[in-house]
Amino acid sequence: MSWNTYYVGNGEPRDVTLAGPPPWRTFPRVTDQRTFQPPEGLTDAVNAALYLHRPLLITGSAGTGKSTVIEQVAAELKLGRVLRWHITSRSTLPDALYQYDALGHIHSLRLHQTPYQGPRKGRSGVRPHAQAMHAQQADNIGPFLQLGPLGTALLPSEDRPRALLIDEIDKSDIDLPSDLLDVLERGEFEIPELVRHRLPKVAVREWDERKRTYLVKDGHVRCTRFPFIVMTSNGERDFPAPFLRRCIRYAMPMPTADTLRAAVGAHLKCDPPRTGPVSDLIERFAARIAAGDALAIDQLLNAVRLITDDQAPTGAQRERILDLLLRELSGG
Repeated sequence: MSWNTYYVGNGEPRDVTLAGPPPWRTFPRVTDQRTFQPPEGLTDAVNAALYLHRPLLITGSAGTGKSTVIEQVAAELKLGRVLRWHITSRSTLPDALYQYDALGHIHSLRLHQTPYQGPRKGRSGVRPHAQAMHAQQADNIGPFLQLGPLGTALLPSEDRPRALLIDEIDKSDIDLPSDLLDVLERGEFEIPELVRHRLPKVAVREWDERKRTYLVKDGHVRCTRFPFIVMTSNGERDFPAPFLRRCIRYAMPMPTADTLRAAVGAHLKCDPPRTGPVSDLIERFAARIAAGDALAIDQLLNAVRLITDDQAPTGAQRERILDLLLRELSGG
């Protein structure tokens, strides 16, 4: 099956056997933390953050593996699944701590306030046990609360901290880093809805869990071990000094031909040759990064995958496709 038999553009239906995905595009997604190659100094920064119980802020260009760091650390130290908070310009601290479905709760209250239509057992027309059940359900706010990724990371843990990735924090609203200061310093937060109802214990769902809940007492969540938090930044903005003071900071170094070759070998599970088309592609890619081009390592992986396939296009067609794959990220 040659490259050109996938799609030819004539609109005629036909049976086609499509190529299998590369290792990094298989689904459901499973991160292979063994493929990440830590640059010099990164292990020291991670260990300092773990030892001092401080967040780790990693800055670097897109595609340098910043978000993969926490996967490797969590796997090696058996910290469990990684919680993820992907930042956008609309991200807020309260949403990361907990989410309250107020409309769902109101709808439930209205349903439970509907008079019982069965046999009349009293002046109200509602059976006594039904009244008690309705009152109990009305006070049960737990099903309408869910902890966010940061709120779940701050749950008490016995021996191991939880792992949280706060991805692309430089995309946030300008006030979010400052809003985080108090929570990251104290390691606790309050759920006002529970405090207002004066509920001593309420089971609240954890983030990204359907059945797992945590019993929140008196509306407060307090961590017993500060979570291992990795925050990533593409370097697109500056952060306030009080925020930076509370972080261990590490800047990803510029990839070199050797580090790129190691990354390609780890992902493709092979030792890239030192000569030939793959080596030339890696050298050209490293030279473009050194010259200031905005490129991501996964672009290189895609290009290497293409030129090493036995059925991949050749000649001018291959060069056109490589140009598509290796376009600079800063352009349109």
